[in-house]
Amino acid sequence: MVPLLLGITLISFVVIHLAPGEPTDLQTQLNPQASAELQDRLRAQYGLDQPLYVQYGRWLGRLARFDFGDSFAQDNRPVLDKILERLPITILINVLSISAILAVAIPIGILSATRRNSLFDRATTIFVFVGFATPSFWLALLLMDLLGVRLGLFPIVGIKSLGYDYLGWFAKIWDVIHHLILPVLVSAFGGLAGFSRYMRSNMLEVIRQDYILTARAKGLSERVVIYRHALRNALLPVITILGLAVPGLIGGSVIFETIFAIPGMGKLFYDGVMMRDYPLIMGILVIGAVLTLLGNMIADVSYALADPRIRKS
Repeated sequence: MVPLLLGITLISFVVIHLAPGEPTDLQTQLNPQASAELQDRLRAQYGLDQPLYVQYGRWLGRLARFDFGDSFAQDNRPVLDKILERLPITILINVLSISAILAVAIPIGILSATRRNSLFDRATTIFVFVGFATPSFWLALLLMDLLGVRLGLFPIVGIKSLGYDYLGWFAKIWDVIHHLILPVLVSAFGGLAGFSRYMRSNMLEVIRQDYILTARAKGLSERVVIYRHALRNALLPVITILGLAVPGLIGGSVIFETIFAIPGMGKLFYDGVMMRDYPLIMGILVIGAVLTLLGNMIADVSYALADPRIRKS
């Protein structure tokens, strides 16, 4: 994981510095009184006057001390403090999205495979194609207009109401849940379609195996054959995809957090890119890379939990 993380940080650092524009441009180009000397002083203050390898070496040295540096924004706050403020809400939304995906996609995939070519299977196939074809930002805007503006069922901005501080303990929890329903629904919709299709194809492959035929020949009930023998083996590819889906969920949070004005890492990352805030961008990319690597490691460990053959080997 450590060499992979170093490679990710190196590529990310080079790419964001190759992008046109610098943090000093936002402070000097729109200011008619800003001289070239002022811009040079700002570049020296931020360390942008040094060669790229020197900048990366200094940043890597701070990272070894778990110091992401200070933001280039006007508040000049430590990047780690800004990330820790926003990280919990993004993790909460992603955990809820993954939980919703697994809770719905796995049963749909199993039922579609065991009832192949039935009305249920055909209906879920149509649902999958619609889910794949629907852009998340377009779905978010439609739901905001229909459920938020027209019907007034859900709030469409933020995660708290204006009078949140005056609510009781239970009312505060419900207020946050009420605000998160639409973002979680948008985040989970595309993944739900994909995972249900993966589960269906894996289950169809497993139930054709000889050991499933043997289990049925021994007189085991269909429920035991499907949920005890077939399901564990069908879950292995889904676990792999789940580990790879973690960066996709984090990256997708940039879209719906910006649309719903949710103060999470996605919104923070978008603001950082717009401001060319290099330390903030690198800090968020490192956090995303670490979560991705941890997701892959958890997937590897989950193989052993799902398949006893891997545990014994």
